[in-house]
Amino acid sequence: MVSMQISLSLVGTLTGSSPVDTCVKSLAALRDEGFRRVWMAQMPYEADLLTVLAAAMREVDTIEVGSGVLPIQNQHPMLLAQRALTLNGIAKGRFILGLGMTHQAVTEMMWGIPWDKPLRRMNEYLDGLQPLLAGKAAEAVGETVTTRGVIQVPGAPAPDVYIAALGPQMLRLAGRRTAGTLTWMTGPKTLAEHVGPALRQAAAEAGRPESAVRVAASLPVSVTDDIAAARARAAEEFVMYGQLPSYRAMLDREGFAGPEDAAIIGDENTVSDRLDELAKAGVDEFAAVTFDPSPEGRARTRALLRLKDS
Repeated sequence: MVSMQISLSLVGTLTGSSPVDTCVKSLAALRDEGFRRVWMAQMPYEADLLTVLAAAMREVDTIEVGSGVLPIQNQHPMLLAQRALTLNGIAKGRFILGLGMTHQAVTEMMWGIPWDKPLRRMNEYLDGLQPLLAGKAAEAVGETVTTRGVIQVPGAPAPDVYIAALGPQMLRLAGRRTAGTLTWMTGPKTLAEHVGPALRQAAAEAGRPESAVRVAASLPVSVTDDIAAARARAAEEFVMYGQLPSYRAMLDREGFAGPEDAAIIGDENTVSDRLDELAKAGVDEFAAVTFDPSPEGRARTRALLRLKDS
């Protein structure tokens, strides 16, 4: 059997009267259940993820946390390097920095920042960010962003950097320069034929071993006997991802009509087989988004995920 790490992806957990308390409680509970890693989304309307994690990861030990993902357009590389290194110092090396381009509607409509030239923007962002994370001086003059200077955060290890890459050019960038990619709404055929090969070929062409890059794939998952109800819930809860161009392209490539087709739904045997399919497709880590409406349903799903990760 091909080995694949199992983690969780948490979305919409930074709201409420005390996001820090909620985060501490969630991370501690998942750590105690046996999960080794979680990814946490930064939604544009929620509390600041890295600030919340700075408090939570000081309180909760051992479990790793990745940002899944932080948008690059609304913060300079030097600012992000300061924040990421400070957090990883607090976390004692347990933080993973996931970056992305967010979407045109957010970038232009909410922030008033151009969304054009995404590949150039990410490449120039890494030109400034990566030396700073490594404790070196940055001297990166770009068309979209310029970064000069050095950052000193004693005792803070550089976090691994992942980028949310789905298109061929962004995947090649990830393969050349980062620890891998974190995907969403991308099925096993696309992961096996498009994502993994593009990522690993780019790594090899850059003189890196294929093992230097990882595919972390995130999908909704529900272990349930009521498949029709779970599919209806997935269609409703994740409807916007069937409309955003980057995810719509992945659904179309897979032959999925909507997010409910991408979701992994069924009893323990069915979900187990679907996870095995992802492992055979070259996925190194599955980041599960549990969406069962009841605590009992979510617990059933997590139990299967823990079993598959053992």
